Amino acid sequence: MTMTRRELLTTIGVTAGTGAMYTAMASLGFAQESSYTGPVELTGDPGGARVLVLGAGLAGMTAAMELRAAGYEVQVLEYREKAGGRCWTLRGGDTYTELGGATQEVDFEEGNYFNPGPWRIPYNHHAILDYCRRLGVELQPFIQENHNAYLHRSDAFDGKPQRYREVASDFRGHVAELLAKATNGGALDEEVTEEDRALLLEALRDYGSLTEEYEYVMSEETSDFRGFERWPGGGRNAEGVPSQPMDLETLLDSRLWRWLPDAETVHHQQAIFQPVGGMDRIAQAFEREVGDLITYNAKVVTLHQDENGVTASYVDAQEPGEVTEVTADWCVCTIPFSILGQIQHNFSGTKAQAISTMYYAGGFKAGLEFKRRFWEEDEHIYGGITYTDLPISLISYPSNDYLSQGGGVLLGAYNWGANAYQFNAMQPEERTKWVVEYGSRIHPQYTEEFKTGVSVPWHKVPWVLGCYGIWEDRERDYEETARMGEGERIALAGEHLSYLPGWQEGAILSALDAIQQLHERATQ
Repeated sequence: MTMTRRELLTTIGVTAGTGAMYTAMASLGFAQESSYTGPVELTGDPGGARVLVLGAGLAGMTAAMELRAAGYEVQVLEYREKAGGRCWTLRGGDTYTELGGATQEVDFEEGNYFNPGPWRIPYNHHAILDYCRRLGVELQPFIQENHNAYLHRSDAFDGKPQRYREVASDFRGHVAELLAKATNGGALDEEVTEEDRALLLEALRDYGSLTEEYEYVMSEETSDFRGFERWPGGGRNAEGVPSQPMDLETLLDSRLWRWLPDAETVHHQQAIFQPVGGMDRIAQAFEREVGDLITYNAKVVTLHQDENGVTASYVDAQEPGEVTEVTADWCVCTIPFSILGQIQHNFSGTKAQAISTMYYAGGFKAGLEFKRRFWEEDEHIYGGITYTDLPISLISYPSNDYLSQGGGVLLGAYNWGANAYQFNAMQPEERTKWVVEYGSRIHPQYTEEFKTGVSVPWHKVPWVLGCYGIWEDRERDYEETARMGEGERIALAGEHLSYLPGWQEGAILSALDAIQQLHERATQ
């Protein structure tokens, strides 16, 4: 039996975590650094041509903003009551109704928030950073890797979480010791010269904090990395007491090392950013530019193109009734294929196949507000991520408002695959109950300090029905779907038409490519 790429990635995600899945995506060509080189230039007079943009997420608003600047008459139809799409933030006073009718009312303190969708912006996502600069969106550092956060497995160390720095330092030290001893014993004589052998041994001694005999043992040097049993201080009894590294067998059996590479992929290396006040500050900045073009609560029900133009019809998403028809010369459609496949359209061939069959990854997030910031006060964790084999997968600590009084919001769960489906099947109250219960196995303070929570299973989000699109056969179908065919009037865009699935950068880059194709046709 053969396994499709989608099945392979799903299996990797379930068994080895999102970091391993992303690494696999990169090796398969599904993820790469941004190709953005600067603002788009649409030269030539479009003669007042009319463009219909479907969807007011970042892809749709990017297209609308740039097309209007180039001289087009633009209209945007948006299913929701506000712009942003998956660039979405929930704050106190907000309500959210998911597929099935369950409604959650967010009761966070003023200033606290939760990003159900995108929550970070890598330094190498040049397009979205450029738009943040141009639109005046204030950014602050997002802490991805925190050596004082935890790594946790239920079957390791009696379920007690271990500090990230201890696992990382001990793993590095033991691996360096093994390689140094193998090198010193002549095992690599055929691979390295005598001079290189000496340099390698010197490097391994420094890298792993090894002794002159190339051993990784308890010492002040190793404790400078893994931490001290008693930390050095001032005054009496101030001398530091080194800590004992865990032995190699215990470390390997714990499997805590599996999470160490997560912060090393190019999209998770520092610097990483987040908008001050919530991810939707980016959506709001775009909306200030193009909000006057947007018709909200517009649920598109048909979309057709012919040699003369494009016709779409929509109903009120809140109270469906009268059908409104709109026409344009051209169209940029950013509707996710999970939704577009349910709309009556006249795409054909490869495009129709991709639209009707694209699988959307399931994901689940939960935001938990606590009465006090116990992770800072009790455990000295400021930002960063704790990883666990529990169904919540991880806990991310806020990278803002450090040392502030009052409560704070943790990302209490972010998972994929089977774990996400488990939470999808629950009602909101039950989901929150289990997220708190699982989290209390790492932070016992959960039970006493929990205040309120909100959760979003992405397969139940009505306007996308999943996190991001996954191609069944990208090599065969992607280019043909992303390209405007001969005689076509609709350009497709969105993160699903990028090699950066699930990232806002991919959405913007696909939109820029789509409007360039459209503009070339319109000005011929």
